[in-house]
Amino acid sequence: MTAWRYVAVDSRGHRHRGEMEAEHTRAVRARLREQGLLAEEITSRDTPSTAALVGGGRIPPLALALFSRQFSTLLLAGLTIERALAALMEERGPDRLREVLHSVHQDVLAGHGLGQTLQRHSRAFPRHYAAIIQAGEEAGALPQVMARLAHYLERGQILRQKVGMAMIYPLVVMVVASLVVGVLLTYVVPQVVSVFEQSRQTLPWLTRGLIAVSDFARQTWWAALILALGSGFLARHLLTIPGIRLRWHRFLLRLPVLGSLRSGLASARFANTLSVLVGSGVPIVNALSHAGAALDDEIFRAATVQAAARVSEGQSIGRALKQTGVFPGMLLHLVASGEASGELSRVLEQAARQQESSVETRLSALTALLEPLLILVMGGVVLVIVLATLEPIIEMNRLVR
Repeated sequence: MTAWRYVAVDSRGHRHRGEMEAEHTRAVRARLREQGLLAEEITSRDTPSTAALVGGGRIPPLALALFSRQFSTLLLAGLTIERALAALMEERGPDRLREVLHSVHQDVLAGHGLGQTLQRHSRAFPRHYAAIIQAGEEAGALPQVMARLAHYLERGQILRQKVGMAMIYPLVVMVVASLVVGVLLTYVVPQVVSVFEQSRQTLPWLTRGLIAVSDFARQTWWAALILALGSGFLARHLLTIPGIRLRWHRFLLRLPVLGSLRSGLASARFANTLSVLVGSGVPIVNALSHAGAALDDEIFRAATVQAAARVSEGQSIGRALKQTGVFPGMLLHLVASGEASGELSRVLEQAARQQESSVETRLSALTALLEPLLILVMGGVVLVIVLATLEPIIEMNRLVR
């Protein structure tokens, strides 16, 4: 009997860690399923824990995509895994990646499999990444699987860049508008209004309101800054609590435009990941588990865990995903079609492209709506300030006449 460490998730998406003695990992998975748990990671107790291995955070997505493409190119050129890793260690790149590659290279030279080694470095590499590579090793098609994995990561990076670029312009307009209004309220308005106050005339209500806002901004700007920073740190801490994060993600999915955008992004990533996992030969239950772990949205992650549990009980993939009530209808129809035709991997890739196209369309509509709306809001605020400043001048001219 061997002692195994395990990390498993329940139907609510909560993680459970522990140890269990069994002859092999399949027995551990079977016992966990009897307890209503789905195994995410199983390692021998004699294997050093993840925390004892290379420290640090996750390798950046762009660096991981570039590494995967270079690694697949070297393997397709006929280099062994050891020589390919040694060549990549000499390339310029993030220090974090080179540090991890050095540790991986040492483990591979010691006789460990590449997929098994990457699973031990789960802080640096996503769980589904190691699962795909291990499946490619077991099937004897690691170069082809690495090429497919590199393509998948590059597509994900392109989608993230499109989302980021679509949000840059609205953010820039908001920052510039806030700076302009701040300068007007704290510097320009007090100097202009001081002239009217010396005239001892009764100021219009709009001007008096602007003076009150200006005084409040000048006296409490430091408190507002501290409150904003404190709120940010508090929100970040609260979102580390699983229950609060789950409710927050559920709230975001219910928003009119942002909800459909988040749903499309999560569905595209799920379909992409599952397509690569299934195409690489990973068993469907494990593939669903790894695809769910790759998602950032807790609602979709919990739904994937529930679907994996139903599939392990003999239910079809399409029906199991449909019963979660989370995934888009188009994705469910394509999954059912691919499952019936035996071409699930290819159909999932088509579903991912369809979801990505839907996300891009929603992004275009959102930016097209936000750009004029932000300009109108900024123009309206500046117009109010100008009117509040000009109205006393107009009244003074009337009195002089």
